[in-house]
Amino acid sequence: MKPVKIIVNDLMQQGYVYHLSEPAGENFDAVFRPELTPKQMLALGVFGGRYMTDCREEFPADWFIHARLCHEFHDPALNYFKVNASQPLSIWREKGWIYPEDPRGWFQWYCRYYMGRRCPDDERQIKRWKAMTRHISQIKKHCAAGDERCRARQRQALLNWAYDSRSM
Repeated sequence: MKPVKIIVNDLMQQGYVYHLSEPAGENFDAVFRPELTPKQMLALGVFGGRYMTDCREEFPADWFIHARLCHEFHDPALNYFKVNASQPLSIWREKGWIYPEDPRGWFQWYCRYYMGRRCPDDERQIKRWKAMTRHISQIKKHCAAGDERCRARQRQALLNWAYDSRSM
């Protein structure tokens, strides 16, 4: 595949350039097996609808057809489980979890990775994704299978990290 140049101009990045070196949705790291695509996550409702409202030009238009978004504010009612399971971006910055090239955090990294970008932060982000399995263990230990009301915040957090917690 010939690398494709992407130039980003949105509210959080101006003139950021990256290249897609893999086909969209393919050639992921062997241990990185997300259960949901970014398009599916946006349609289900993640991050209170606040992510990705000003950067539609960077990603496929069909990702946004059924996306549950709110440009004005973080609205937990837009989340699949109707609860807030996110920390403010300021906390992510304070903890050093933000890679400078992805100022919106993990989901922005995942969207770009899904589209085919590979970058020096991939290994760290994949380790962070894998660490979310601790929430799967808690849900399986404490909840009846399919009881979406049980541990809704943990279930929403897992959706935010591309794990399909609806079927647990």
